[in-house]
Amino acid sequence: MRLEVRETYSPALSIIAPFGAIIFSLLCSFVLLFIAGAPPIESFFYLIKGAFGSPNALAETGARATPLILTGLAAGIAFRAKFWNIGAEGQLYAGALAATFFGTGLINLPQFLMIPFLFLVGGLAGALVILPLVILRQLYKVDEVVTTLLMNFVILLFVSYLLEGPMKDPMSLGWPQGSSVIDNGVLPQILERTRLHLGFLIAIVVAICLWVILSRTAFGFRIKSVGHNPAATYHAGIPLFKTVLVVACLSGALAGFAGITETAGLKGYLTLDLSPGFGYTGIAVAMLAALNPIGIIFSALFLAMIYVGADSMSRAVNVPTYLADVVVAITVLSVLVSLILINYKIQIGKLKF
Repeated sequence: MRLEVRETYSPALSIIAPFGAIIFSLLCSFVLLFIAGAPPIESFFYLIKGAFGSPNALAETGARATPLILTGLAAGIAFRAKFWNIGAEGQLYAGALAATFFGTGLINLPQFLMIPFLFLVGGLAGALVILPLVILRQLYKVDEVVTTLLMNFVILLFVSYLLEGPMKDPMSLGWPQGSSVIDNGVLPQILERTRLHLGFLIAIVVAICLWVILSRTAFGFRIKSVGHNPAATYHAGIPLFKTVLVVACLSGALAGFAGITETAGLKGYLTLDLSPGFGYTGIAVAMLAALNPIGIIFSALFLAMIYVGADSMSRAVNVPTYLADVVVAITVLSVLVSLILINYKIQIGKLKF
């Protein structure tokens, strides 16, 4: 058995294959639910109902999708330039730290200025975290997969130290959490009495802007060329180092935005469990969308639906909530296989698929 590069690229196959992968993953989930002793059809009904069955459910799905959109964009733009940023989790916490440092009273501006200011400092914090790592990669060929991954643990330990010491809220009754973001810095709710906030709309606007940049500008073309063939890009006169540096810093900034939405939008303060792994799930979001910014919106909503709906399904049919993680993992693996099949044929003996 071997793989052969397809001579012709089928646009239709590039659309059908990811959807086929999602259907395949849902069928696998069907089997897992059956093995777990739960009625599969009823389980899927409660999963969808828990994610979309009421205004509160819709709001919760949107709130859960917000950081996934931003971390998915962070991974997507970096991966397009073949910079493998696995550190969105740490960059998210860097943005959250910036929100806590500047947004809890140090700077007090009107709301229409305070919110953009927090996103600015959060984006800068995320970019500063990744800046030395991209320099190490470009100048000394240090593997960015290792450095960005390890930086996650450095940032998390640093956050833990700050929340147990210098940045601990004296009113937290001993719990390790930061002070609350001032009212002018809190992201307004989109729907009253829900957790859906302005960050959801900001994430969608950012995704659309990024799609325009990647598909309609010279900078987007440079990113694409760097990802496809760095050597040819260099000989064509495109500044390779500068392009990768800008892309990596933009990736870190987008992950930092996710930290702002969670700190100033959802919780209102920084805690060590602010993210249950949004930075890592963002990679799955980006891969599921084939690195397309618009597709990332829908893949983030899809994964948010699974996570939010799994809680309702768990209560209704008594299955473990971590089944949602299994579904997400199967989905990502299926999509990765589908992406291979788009570009390659499988040859087994004389048969080709």
